Amino acid sequence: MKNLSALIKVALFITPLTAVAEQEATSSDLYQLSFEELLNVNVSIATKTDETRASVPSSITVFNSEQINSLGVDNVYDLMNFVPGFQSTRGDWVGAVPKEHTRGVYLDTGHVLVMIDGQRLNESSFGKASVYTPFIPIDIVYKVEFIRGPGSALYGSNAFLGVMNVITKKQSNQLSIGYAEHGGVQAAINLSTQLADENELYANVGFNKRSGEDYFSGTVKDPLESLFITVGGKAQALSWQIRYNRTQLDEFLNLARYSRENEHKSENYAAILAYQSQLSERLKLTHTVSFIEHNIDSAGLIVTADEIGITQGGDFLVGPAWQSKDLTYNLDGDFEQSNTLHWNFGIELSEEEQSKAGVRTTYYDQTVGDIVIYNRNYLGGVRTIMEYAPFYPLLQDFDSYAGYVQSKYLFNDRLSMFAGVRYDEVKDIDDKLSPRLAFVYSYNSVNTLKLQYGESFRTPVSNELNSNDDVTTGNSNLTSEYVKTTELVWHYQDESKQFDVVLFDNELEDFINLVPIDDEQAEFTFDNVFETSMQGIEINANINLSSTTWVQAAYTQLFDEPLNGSFKKFSALTFTYKKESVEVTLNAIWRDSTFMSAPPESPIDDFEQPSYYLIGGTASFHLDDSAKIQLKAENLFDKKFTVFDPRLIDGHVPQQGRNLSIQYIKNFN
Repeated sequence: MKNLSALIKVALFITPLTAVAEQEATSSDLYQLSFEELLNVNVSIATKTDETRASVPSSITVFNSEQINSLGVDNVYDLMNFVPGFQSTRGDWVGAVPKEHTRGVYLDTGHVLVMIDGQRLNESSFGKASVYTPFIPIDIVYKVEFIRGPGSALYGSNAFLGVMNVITKKQSNQLSIGYAEHGGVQAAINLSTQLADENELYANVGFNKRSGEDYFSGTVKDPLESLFITVGGKAQALSWQIRYNRTQLDEFLNLARYSRENEHKSENYAAILAYQSQLSERLKLTHTVSFIEHNIDSAGLIVTADEIGITQGGDFLVGPAWQSKDLTYNLDGDFEQSNTLHWNFGIELSEEEQSKAGVRTTYYDQTVGDIVIYNRNYLGGVRTIMEYAPFYPLLQDFDSYAGYVQSKYLFNDRLSMFAGVRYDEVKDIDDKLSPRLAFVYSYNSVNTLKLQYGESFRTPVSNELNSNDDVTTGNSNLTSEYVKTTELVWHYQDESKQFDVVLFDNELEDFINLVPIDDEQAEFTFDNVFETSMQGIEINANINLSSTTWVQAAYTQLFDEPLNGSFKKFSALTFTYKKESVEVTLNAIWRDSTFMSAPPESPIDDFEQPSYYLIGGTASFHLDDSAKIQLKAENLFDKKFTVFDPRLIDGHVPQQGRNLSIQYIKNFN
């Protein structure tokens, strides 16, 4: 009833706003998925030039809002399960946030660069986006673009094994309200208005909440509460955006233990201001200033009071109360030298820092200024200590500068070349040069061959360099890890079908991984511990079966053993039927079995998870041209399965079960 009350309150708040939208919005039909839209998608993320699926040199995957909505997912990270080479699961670190598996690499250190409207979310404390932004609701999203492979030649650190750019809605006027099992509620509003003289305003608000499922016979749940707001606009050559999001993930899993006392709260504040100047018919410059602040308050169970014989206190929980900030200036240039030669170039100046490094703990000795687990030091629950000396080394600057240049040269109507390089220097830490060279050859009107070589890197972050807690110890001698990638691509596209076959080779060097400090694997440090190679094949296809029915498929197979229990083979299949007022989409995610042997002389069993399918989809019924009812399902048959995580003693992390929901969606004419 509390969740239903929250839904009603949100609906009452946003309903008056729809009157404004109805007065100002331009006429548009309720979105409808079409096969043609799947094929005719232009992308710019991979080259910063406008390219088609055939002409883009990188391996890319693009989802528009219609596709995203039809898959039945709520969180943008779940789209990775439908991308060749990518998977998303939840594992252990802080708050059981989404974890990326990318071309056989499952390391919890940010090997995928995540951006919202071009602003990077990966930050200087943990390195990955999902700790501070673990939930991005699909209701605010217009399009999501993926680079499958290296992106550092344009985007620098973290664009290592992939890039995901989330593009928010800017021309939508839509209201949606939903209710789901496990106490789930959802509400969203998208507003936009076109003003005179090429001026426009937009706003997106997404609210999601659930009480969660029961795990371990009701010991814990996996609740969620998320609020995501974007407001922006454009005034001729000037564009701006302000963004706020807050996510609460408690109980389920935090720092390797489950407890109803576990806490995880993250908040982000962001602003972007961009000015585009057309200096000549051929030369365009874009100046962008962006700021983002990340905040996290988290605590996970380390040991219970009974386990350590505490009689007058409670369980010992600990975690970060951290903040990081990033102020960045970008200059991006676009110069069309001739009909055959196009240049992109730019510079980036960034002042990034971990600005706060407090601790969340249940025990603290004020006299010695440290965590000491005695009865007298119990704080009565989790409390925040901001002046915490052991975390002072984390307060580190990551100021950097970078410059890049890329050329696109057309040899003739069939053959084009992309060549580029980017130089990054992170002050007092490391510097890297990231080159890329690609050729695209159109054999005929339907067949295209592509060959690409690129290098990418990821700079170590403050948690890896300087952490000092009861779980991890930093290593100040870490260097950047990097990858050398070669891809051979065959692209086929005609009026009724499109598919890509990608052969890739990744040479991974100086990779950073968690290394146990003790035999019980209770404490860890970080090290550049290994070099390896990873080869595989990725296939994706869109096939039109009839005027009302089409199929999308994605398949990945690695030729080498994946890292840390990731998946060697996996696939996704989506079937869509649309006729008149009814749309039905069914999807299946398949993952091959996983086996990880237990350490020698270990008391735990080997990890083994048989192969499995996850079935989901949507059924939509159009009430009229502007409104519809939609039924959504994830893990329809409530499959119970686990995913391996190297930080847990037995490796098992339970994944989410069934989620059924009903949603009302209304567009304004």
